[in-house]
Amino acid sequence: MSADPGSFFPEVAGSLKRGRIHYLPVVPGRMEFAAEVRRRIIEECPDVVVVELPDTLELVYLDAVRRLPEISVIFYNDTEYKHKPLGSSGLQDQEEDDQAVYVPVEPCDPFVEAIRTAGEVHADLVFADPDSSERPHLYDSYPDTYALRTISLEQYVEAYRLHPQERNEEMESYARGVAWKLQGLDPSAQVLAVVSLNLLDPILDAMEEPQMEPKRRLREGIALINPHPDCLGEILTEYPYLQERYEEYRSELEDHQSIDRLQVQMRLFKEAGVSYELNTGEKLHGWQRVQLARYSANLAFTDHMLAATLHDLTMAARGIVDENYAWDLWETATRYANQQTENDLETVNISGEEIWMNTRRIRLRRRLPSMKRRMGVPNLKKRKKEKVPGEWAKELNGASICSYPPEDLIIEDFGRYLKKKGKSAVSEERSTIEPFTTSLLDGIDLRETIRNWHEGKIYVRNQRKTHGDVGSVVVIFDEDRDGRYEYMTTWLGEHQNESDMAYYSTPPFEHMVGPGIGRAEYGGFLMSLPARRMYDVWSDPDYDFAETKAERLLLAGLDYSLQKFVVYVAAKPPRSIFRNIASRFGRNIVYIPIGQLSPVTMKKLRVVHVLDGYDKRELAKDYIW
Repeated sequence: MSADPGSFFPEVAGSLKRGRIHYLPVVPGRMEFAAEVRRRIIEECPDVVVVELPDTLELVYLDAVRRLPEISVIFYNDTEYKHKPLGSSGLQDQEEDDQAVYVPVEPCDPFVEAIRTAGEVHADLVFADPDSSERPHLYDSYPDTYALRTISLEQYVEAYRLHPQERNEEMESYARGVAWKLQGLDPSAQVLAVVSLNLLDPILDAMEEPQMEPKRRLREGIALINPHPDCLGEILTEYPYLQERYEEYRSELEDHQSIDRLQVQMRLFKEAGVSYELNTGEKLHGWQRVQLARYSANLAFTDHMLAATLHDLTMAARGIVDENYAWDLWETATRYANQQTENDLETVNISGEEIWMNTRRIRLRRRLPSMKRRMGVPNLKKRKKEKVPGEWAKELNGASICSYPPEDLIIEDFGRYLKKKGKSAVSEERSTIEPFTTSLLDGIDLRETIRNWHEGKIYVRNQRKTHGDVGSVVVIFDEDRDGRYEYMTTWLGEHQNESDMAYYSTPPFEHMVGPGIGRAEYGGFLMSLPARRMYDVWSDPDYDFAETKAERLLLAGLDYSLQKFVVYVAAKPPRSIFRNIASRFGRNIVYIPIGQLSPVTMKKLRVVHVLDGYDKRELAKDYIW
């Protein structure tokens, strides 16, 4: 039984199917094309899979692919030879120029994926590069392959072919060698040829006429080595964390599932945040991950790319968070669990400069305490610990609770600072800048004067008087959409200079730091003066229409404020309806983004200690530092 050569790949106008050969152009080393190669081979099950790799390296390539997912590097000395005329015998004359070549064999390379998947569908494998000259496609640049998430491979290829790489004699010679190998295949077999995108048209042109066997190179000293896990981040085309995720998703590609590079990046940000918290005690917040994604995308756009590289991700981590987080992100991104240091191959630590040209460096300095700073201070009192688990919890009787006075002083000072900042913000909004005529008003505005220097005018500031003061202060660290902050209480000021306060926090007595002393973390709090006026905010039916704990505190702040302005500090402003509610109370909401405040100060203020009774204040100083 014989098959029609055109039945396997029916030709259509503009397609890459030429009779029995289906050309699949790829961008070397890119994950999206590796996924596309695997999907096409599984769908079409060709008789022969052709890969544009040197046939002189076929055996060592197959050995390296068998080691996957553990990554290997092919090493050989690239020696130029002077070829003698056809028909001559003897070895070629060797030139003096020798160069070591390292070729990483990585899962995300489409040629490597073609070899792996061809074995799964039991297709014959042919290495089409006769290794007669240099591989010219290694030095081309392509549009970002992340575009394959939104367009088809055919559209991507067509867009590239409109502005192809300029051809040269080396490229034409290389294409003729590949065409010679394709022309020698079994004429009855259905072939899928995986070739580099910039060599597609030269190969198609070379296939239009018979080709002669090219001159061949003599390769000696070919070896397979095991790269050390520490060097993978420098030598691989795609960073190791992405390669590892590709290995996880690889089996799902059979169900037409794919892997999204941007989703992997967000997962990388999150996992690096876990290491960052363990190493430094600092927490990576959700808004920081959003800013990381935006900043890294902007860095990618400056390089005319759609998705950020590992260099861009590290730069964004250093800029948005700090160098400690950038270090943890780099270590997470370059970690590859499948790589071992001891096996049957020699393990070698290779630098990126030995493989790539024009590498970029980034210097990171971890801001961690030195060993001298970590050494304990002599005669320093150590923190007390429970003799047996649960000892301190036995001191709880639930009769009353109170705060720790030193913390009260700090939080009151912070409240006064926010009131001044809120009133300053209102004054800034009411001030105007106008050209100088007859009066300097509240002084010359240098910034506006310099900005309009070409007009030859002087601008002055008119600081209009603000009537009213700030009453209540509401600070929201977390809106608690996930229900983490279960503890809600209201306590009254003990004297005229101490505010009434309502807050929600983590359960304090789940984390005991002393006998009857619990430690919690604020989700948000409300402060209002004068003292001893506030009912229980959390059971007051007047605020039941609030959708969140933060909104309930804001409603209470508007209700209890005796002054015109209420300061609201949060990651985002309140809903617009609260402007109308505030006007009914005769109040104005002054919104201050929490990002404008010192993160170090905010971190300290989030900690609150709850004492089970006034008798615990005497001994609290021994447990609260």
